[in-house]
This record gives sequence, structure tokens and C-alpha cells, in this order.
Amino acid sequence: MTAPLDLDGPAAPPRSNGELVFAEPWESRAFGMAVTLHDADVFTWPQFRSALVARIAAWEAAATGGESWNYYVHWLGALEDVLASRDPRFADEVTARARTLAQRPAGHDHDHDH
Repeated sequence: MTAPLDLDGPAAPPRSNGELVFAEPWESRAFGMAVTLHDADVFTWPQFRSALVARIAAWEAAATGGESWNYYVHWLGALEDVLASRDPRFADEVTARARTLAQRPAGHDHDHDH
């Protein structure tokens, strides 16, 4: 992984004892999609980080207590934002792929058909 993840601040992913923490399998899949696309030079990390910070700030500004906090919801939204800024079709593809991955049971992260 070459993405320079923040260690603190609003863009820093959840950690426990220095290790990344994912509450659900879809969270690690969303994380992996963003890092893979960054590594493939689809977007720069500062672009992604800015989108993530903007998503978090918007949630904080609108938070009324009804919507619970989930870092990776904002992570996935930021990924959609940076991809949509390049080409709207990217965001649609990511959304469709994320839905597919979210429905897969834990332990089934590898597509054996390809």
C-alpha cells in the first residue's frame, strides 16, 4: 500500500494498537478499493483526502443525532466524489461494485471466477 494514511485528525482511519480496524467486511473492501485505485494513479491521495475531510465536515455540520457515525460510509462517499469528478461513470461503477461486495459474506473477498 502506498497511500499515505493520516495517523490523526479527521481523515485518519480507525485504529486499535496501531492497526487498522474494520467493523464489517464491506469497510475493508471499500478501503481496499480506494487504495487500489490510488495505486493505479486514478487519483492522487491529496484529492481523496480532501474529499474525505469534506464529507466528514459536512456530516459534522449536519449531525442532528439521528445518523450514527461510520467512518467508512464517508470513506466510500469520498471515493465516489473523486471518481465522479473525473468521470461520472466511475462513481456509478464504484457504487455498483460496492453494493456487490457489501452483499458478499465474510471470507469471500476473492473472486474465484477470474
